Amino acid sequence: MPRYPDHLTGVGPVNPFPGIKVLERRLGREIPHQLGSNEGLDMPHRALREHFGDALAKHAYGYGDAEALGVRQRLSAQQGILLDHMLVDAGADSLIALAVRTTCEPGAMVVCTAGTYPTFGYFAKGQGCRLVEPSYHEAPGVLAPDLEALATAAHQENARLVYLANPDNPSGHLHSDSAILKLREALPDTCWLLLDEAYGDFRDDAGSEFAAKALPGVIRLRTLSKAHGLAGLRIGYAIAEPAVLAMMMKVRIHYAVSTLTLAAAEVVLDHPEEVNQHVADVKARREQLAEHFRALGADVLPSATNFIGIRLQSADIAATVHQQLLAEGVLVARLAHPELSNVIRITAVADALTPGRLAILEQAIKAHA
Repeated sequence: MPRYPDHLTGVGPVNPFPGIKVLERRLGREIPHQLGSNEGLDMPHRALREHFGDALAKHAYGYGDAEALGVRQRLSAQQGILLDHMLVDAGADSLIALAVRTTCEPGAMVVCTAGTYPTFGYFAKGQGCRLVEPSYHEAPGVLAPDLEALATAAHQENARLVYLANPDNPSGHLHSDSAILKLREALPDTCWLLLDEAYGDFRDDAGSEFAAKALPGVIRLRTLSKAHGLAGLRIGYAIAEPAVLAMMMKVRIHYAVSTLTLAAAEVVLDHPEEVNQHVADVKARREQLAEHFRALGADVLPSATNFIGIRLQSADIAATVHQQLLAEGVLVARLAHPELSNVIRITAVADALTPGRLAILEQAIKAHA
């Protein structure tokens, strides 16, 4: 069983301010006279009401529900995830930081693929961890995290945690559920697997039974930024066994998710038909983009996300295309890691399909086909 840092294994720390919503649930009744939490409950908010309306002002006064029960109830009903297997926080990035703080002391060794979502490495280094980065597996039509290399590095370095994005960001590659389980079995018993599933809603099998499971030794991360369109409001959730989530609560910011964000997430989750249609539209645009660039001779990487990756012949060509597009007011992502700097990533939004929008990229592909 993976272990926690020594300073978290005792009784504390305990959240000293669980909040009014948690207290009301513990008492089994509402508390109408809130005189003790030192919020600005009598602030008139005239300017806020005039600019945004009364509904926003209502959510501005008090601290939110630290347990995000309404959001978890909706996710549980829609995805079959047990309530006590979820923890809601301020987006997948915040959850990555939370997971690292929960599992790693300064000096701990962590492993991730070289060039994968760089926020993980950013938070790991901020925690004082040492980072080992095996390369991607590259082949014709393939750019994928090398699961065997990750497991090997974990054993060689006595790693405390391995990070894997699945579907991968930035390549878009999807490993099968069986491959993920095989990876978990291949890791040392003392090593955690941090499984970032931010793009999981765009998988063709997104509603599988596997997707709802809390796995031993695994912390799974999801977000409402992509399929649910709430990136600016910052909300996501972790799936793990209750004992793991309880440990994460020891190092979590009390009210990381605002009352407005919680309310907005509940509204969006109450309309799954809109989310489902959006996901279907994104997949259609993704395939349309991929087919368009393949027809031009581009090396388009398979993707189970809301973007496509195009592998150009060199980093220099990718850098030139990136800068020329930016000069025209078009921002695509050029991958920063030296091993992947020849890859351009394009989000599958409708604007990407506008004729001529990506003409510079199209010309570069034709010139080097």
